Amino acid sequence: MSEESQIPSQTSTQGEAKPLPAWERETLEKVLLASVHEQRRARLWGAFFKIGLLLYLIVVAVLAFRPTDGFFSQATSKQHTAVIDVAGAIMEGNPTDADNLIEGLRDVVKDKNTKGIVLRMNSPGGSPVQAAYVYEEIRRIKKENGKMPIYAVVSDICASGCYYIAAAADKIYVHPASVVGSIGVIMNGFGFVDSMQRLGIERRLMIAGDHKALMDPFSPSNEFEKHHMQEVIDTVHHQFIDAVKQGRGDRLKDNPDLFSGLVWTGQDSIKLGLADEVGNAREVAETVIGAKETVNFTPKERLFDRISRRLGTSFGSALQSAIGSYLELR
Repeated sequence: MSEESQIPSQTSTQGEAKPLPAWERETLEKVLLASVHEQRRARLWGAFFKIGLLLYLIVVAVLAFRPTDGFFSQATSKQHTAVIDVAGAIMEGNPTDADNLIEGLRDVVKDKNTKGIVLRMNSPGGSPVQAAYVYEEIRRIKKENGKMPIYAVVSDICASGCYYIAAAADKIYVHPASVVGSIGVIMNGFGFVDSMQRLGIERRLMIAGDHKALMDPFSPSNEFEKHHMQEVIDTVHHQFIDAVKQGRGDRLKDNPDLFSGLVWTGQDSIKLGLADEVGNAREVAETVIGAKETVNFTPKERLFDRISRRLGTSFGSALQSAIGSYLELR
């Protein structure tokens, strides 16, 4: 149907169509054309917003699934020193856990331009199991890639599980004021039995298995359970000691406090054989390994993983609060 046929016309008293005056016809034509243009603009803006939303979602997805420290790879075609950061608590689920650190180590080995590895150590320790996994991976790499030097460089602190990992390195470099050591195992808790008695609180506990409530803080201390748990942590301690002795060898001095859980300054740790020399990561890369350029191979936590973990923590807290409220209402 043409635009002219859409324009109404006046009808005479005899029923015959009478053309509209020219000014009315022009006005109606302008109104119709404006309506058509408006519809076209609406369609264009709708398409524009849809494309914009799609691009926004793509950017969010890229940001969520990429590492948080940079979009592009730090790979280089030049010979370089590979750096892996061992920072923070060494616990499963943390950015510094065995899976992440081992992934970084394996990526380093695959890179043909890596001349040596620097482990930048700054951690108070963590899980002995996670530390042992990394220790064993370093030992495996040294066995299969004998020409690849691996050095641990301590900044502020390298204690407990962190030192467990460092002991596998070829050498350990420290700052004179670094804190090094704590070769021991700890298990702690609290006892509230007397407090509950004073407050008149009755403990109601049901178990299947004589020791299922092992080390329960609201029950009286059990000597058999204490002895059993002491044997457990003693066994883990001996495993730790054996790993350190295997890694450090005859560099360790004969000192009765060496494996007592004490810590020392970097300067004293050298005297005890827990460390080798004073140095920092830049100096080790440039003068010891001989590759001034460094490339960080530490796998970084993705934004998506960080958000998921926080959402999981928030959901767990909310669920716990809900259950607590329900129990209180009961």
